[in-house]
Amino acid sequence: MQTRQIEVDGQLIAVHESSGRGPSVVHVHGNAGSVRHFLRQMDGPLGVELHLVAIDLPGHGASPIPHDPVAAYSLPAFARVLIGVARALDLERSVFLGWSLGGHIVLEAAPDLPEAAGFCIFGTPPLAFPPNLEQAFLPSAPTAFFFKGDLTDDEIASWASSFMRPGEVPPPEFLEDIRKADPHMRPTLLTSVGTVGFRDETQVLSRLTQPLAIFHGAHEQLVSFDYLTSLHAPTLWRQAVQVIPNAGHAPQWENPACFDMLVRDFLRAVST
Repeated sequence: MQTRQIEVDGQLIAVHESSGRGPSVVHVHGNAGSVRHFLRQMDGPLGVELHLVAIDLPGHGASPIPHDPVAAYSLPAFARVLIGVARALDLERSVFLGWSLGGHIVLEAAPDLPEAAGFCIFGTPPLAFPPNLEQAFLPSAPTAFFFKGDLTDDEIASWASSFMRPGEVPPPEFLEDIRKADPHMRPTLLTSVGTVGFRDETQVLSRLTQPLAIFHGAHEQLVSFDYLTSLHAPTLWRQAVQVIPNAGHAPQWENPACFDMLVRDFLRAVST
């Protein structure tokens, strides 16, 4: 995996690329994450086969904290970063894949990526505007952590554990990324919902013209499967949410073989 920094709207963004020369897939990580959540793809068999690209969002991973966090930490601002990277690196015809918060960013950007081959989200319940969190997430989901600034070690461990299937210990990379991410991002993102706003993601789904894949861990502890299956998504791949066994909120980490197979199958479908 190679890493470089490019400038988008005055911000330095860390961009990571695998060695593969196949079709491009652009990855967007989740809240308090980084490229390391995709290491089993970037440095695994999928990364040798395909050209995988992953960005670190501002204030996450190897991307520095922005000079103006209020302007940088919103779904529209994150989407502009994604679009800017795609344009700078000639990736606008790629498949765009987002995990958790990254999926919301992909949906925010989708109308401005008309040449994209397709979109894939997982761990992401597309939200209406205003957000319908009580429907989209399971009652046991620790949603308070999504927007809290400073977190205790116990809160970090609890949040990271919710990424996995029940009883599994989260990898140290997940804990370290939460600790490293700018703690001001989460409350600033919450505030932005009432100021900057975001696109109604359920409407984005209903108006998409490109194929959309939705993956879901069979033992997901955060996102409601019933909510996902209730959505109107005319271009939904295989006309169904794809359930990944032996995985929770992070199927790319817990069951990379199944996850990678679905990504390959989706790429074949959108290229025909």
